[in-house]
Formats: sequence, C-alpha cells, structure tokens
Amino acid sequence: MSPTPLDILLQFALLSILAVGGANALSPEMHRLLVDSLHWMDDQTFSQLYALAQAAPGPNILSASVLGMHLGGFMGMLAATVGILGPAACIAFAVGGAIDRLKNAWWIKPAQAGLVPVALGLMLASGYILGDAAFTFWAAPLITVAMAVFVWRSNRNPLWMLLAGGIVGMIFAR
Repeated sequence: MSPTPLDILLQFALLSILAVGGANALSPEMHRLLVDSLHWMDDQTFSQLYALAQAAPGPNILSASVLGMHLGGFMGMLAATVGILGPAACIAFAVGGAIDRLKNAWWIKPAQAGLVPVALGLMLASGYILGDAAFTFWAAPLITVAMAVFVWRSNRNPLWMLLAGGIVGMIFAR
C-alpha cells in the first residue's frame, strides 16, 4: 500500500526533528524508517534516489523531496519537503533566538560541543548505509576507497570522480 501525502508529511516531520548535522546525517534514520520499518521502498531504490539527489545542484535536503516524489508524486514531494523543512525551521528559529539571549550561559558551549560528535557519528552511519546498498559488485569498495583518498589528498574537483564513478558503473552494469 502506498503512503498518502499526510503519511509522508508526518514521517518527514518526525525526521526533521532529528536533523542534527543536516540531511546527510539524517539519511541513516531515513533509510531505517522508509526501508526497514515502513517498507515503502527497497534498499536499492533508496540508495539510487539518495545518490541522484546528492548529484543534483542545490541543498542536500533535496533528498527528502526526491524520496517524497518517488513515494507520492508531486504531492508526496511537497509533503516530504514541507515535512522536513517545517519543524526544523521552527526549532532553529526558536533556538537561534534563545542562543543569542543565553550566549553567556555556562552550559551553551558544552552543549554545542556535544552535538559535534553526534553529527559526525550520524554522517558516518550515513556513509555506511549508503555504501552497503551500493556495493553490488566486488570492486565497489575498492573504487570507493580510491575515490575518497583521491578527493581527500588532491586539489582536483570531486566532480571528476563522480564522472569516473558513473563511467565505471556503466561498464560494470552491462
């Protein structure tokens, strides 16, 4: 059974509250919810749609819009986008004002510092989940590591590696 736009809106609104570290850090929970819990899509579809959203120009949050489009067409895209942006924007607005007023409170800096490892952990989990779904042939982990090292250690534009990965994928897909 496919989800209604209201179902999509509510699920992405719940995800929005967890968006510490942005959309990339949110992908493990999106995957758990959409693939494992609700069974609205399979592992391969999730990773392909997420990769498509990341390859497109614009903010990383487009991943929610692309996933919503797959789940419910235009209304699904609209529901996912409003759901993922609405609650987080309201919380950011409220917290932003409070942080400005409480900037000298003793607990603000430790609280902000405590969110850094949480965001990093979520981003690492994101990489693991997407990599696990994408490793469909034996050379995929090797290519991933080689490209990560290339991007990390060189001054070249990462888009060259995206192009190379696409070419390698087309060769191996045959």
